[in-house]
Amino acid sequence: MSEQRPTLTTRQGHPVRDNQAMRSVGERGPATLENYQFIEKITHFDRERIPERVVHARGTGAHGYFEAYGKIGDEPASKYTRARVLNETGVQTPVFVRFSTVIGGKESPETARDPRGFAVKLKTVDGNWDLVGNNLKVFFIRDAIKFPDMIHAFKPDPVSNQQEPWRFYDFICSHPEALHMVTWVKSPWGIPANYREMEGSGVNTYKLVNDQGIAHLVKFHWQPKQGVRNLTSQQAAEIQAHDTSHATRDLYDAIERGEFPEWEFCVQVMSDGEHPELEFDPLDDTKRWPEDRFPLLPVGRMVLDKNPDNVFAETEQSAFGTGVLVDGIDFSDDKMLQGRTLSYSDTQRYRVGPNYLQLPINAPQEKAVARTNQRDGQMTFYVDGGEEKHINYEPSLLGGLGEAPQPEKDYHQHVEGHLGRYQTSRTADDYQQAGDRYRTFADWERDDLVNNVGNDLKKCPEVIQLRMVWHLWHCDEDYGRRVAEIAGIDLEKAKALQPLPGKPAPGENRPGSTYSGGQPESGGGKKEPATTEEVASAK
Repeated sequence: MSEQRPTLTTRQGHPVRDNQAMRSVGERGPATLENYQFIEKITHFDRERIPERVVHARGTGAHGYFEAYGKIGDEPASKYTRARVLNETGVQTPVFVRFSTVIGGKESPETARDPRGFAVKLKTVDGNWDLVGNNLKVFFIRDAIKFPDMIHAFKPDPVSNQQEPWRFYDFICSHPEALHMVTWVKSPWGIPANYREMEGSGVNTYKLVNDQGIAHLVKFHWQPKQGVRNLTSQQAAEIQAHDTSHATRDLYDAIERGEFPEWEFCVQVMSDGEHPELEFDPLDDTKRWPEDRFPLLPVGRMVLDKNPDNVFAETEQSAFGTGVLVDGIDFSDDKMLQGRTLSYSDTQRYRVGPNYLQLPINAPQEKAVARTNQRDGQMTFYVDGGEEKHINYEPSLLGGLGEAPQPEKDYHQHVEGHLGRYQTSRTADDYQQAGDRYRTFADWERDDLVNNVGNDLKKCPEVIQLRMVWHLWHCDEDYGRRVAEIAGIDLEKAKALQPLPGKPAPGENRPGSTYSGGQPESGGGKKEPATTEEVASAK
């Protein structure tokens, strides 16, 4: 069948022989800049919408501050990082946070079942740090070259302009790593009650680097002091019937009342390395780090205490990028992180303009004023250089800007491998964590989850129905059985399917891997549903 299809090409007409993975040095990366196929694909994708954001178009924001505890758990923060924003106590670092939905347009309802964006711009004394994440701690895919395909599948049909369940599940069927995220987003966790009672996560794996040049892998998380509350589909429908902006209204009104929402900033850390003892790759953003082995360690707190004065100038023109890091926080070889780092800032230059960082909402604070040799471009209104305006190059014997001093000991990563396109070989946990999540949900969460997926699958072709039930049955037999019953799908027929070509069987690693493992993930979503009174108060 595949041999009869027209061949996928780049815009240059070059045949695409591998559309599943970026070029990288070895299986775990890093990715390489000469990745033309990916660069063409992602930069075109970044320019698909004008003027609203391609994704995260529907959002609201607020100002506030961040305060560090000076510790990571019981240890001094300096043990792990030289980033002053995480080390210095008694300092209130200004922040701007933008909350959002992902798929819907600017006027879409905030009750939509969708991951929620949780983007934080910290204006530190060492420059901006953008932590751009979601409310859920995992994602659908683990290689950035698949991001345009994923969003295209989740967005409306280009012909009918309707979001179709078959498009969503058709994509999921070929990406078993997405089953974990599907289990989260189709449960009540896919509809947070509001932004104040919502977790945040950087999702990707970063690195912390200390003053000795020693690195640790790290995950960043925001835990709401207000608690976590989610909605069932029925509760969301009741709110949407009266208010399509309930979450924006809730945040704005709470801040105006002086009820300032607060989050505790936490990290999970592990030593830098491949960690073959784990049943998953710690760089794989479709997996959670089990909290019983990698606990959430408090680092600081964030308070939102001021609404924007002008929504367009601040919320809509706010621009975030995963590449915006401060000294002491660094990139890992997480392929989604490396792809996002190109895509996000490229999108902002296109959407807002090449000088988007001159806007007050995006510019660094006064103590970290920008001084560059970059010039001109659309909407330039000042030159962000030093006192010597004539010399816009470096180095110069006559003055101009100079490089910052090198740290005494810097982090150097040894990289060795064959350049090629690799998909991760550590796939055994693709079904395990989704099954663990299903089993740790409360009964009411499982009920909502299976009803949502089952009713979606009623609208899909049989080939997608059977494959999805096959996937879910391998995550958890009860999960697959209940969805099949709701959707009217022949469970035995689904169970008789074979793995998709080129995909390992559930519970196995991709061929060629020498790794094996399989410890269940801990934790769960045993939160109580919103009460009738709480639903009514949100209307």
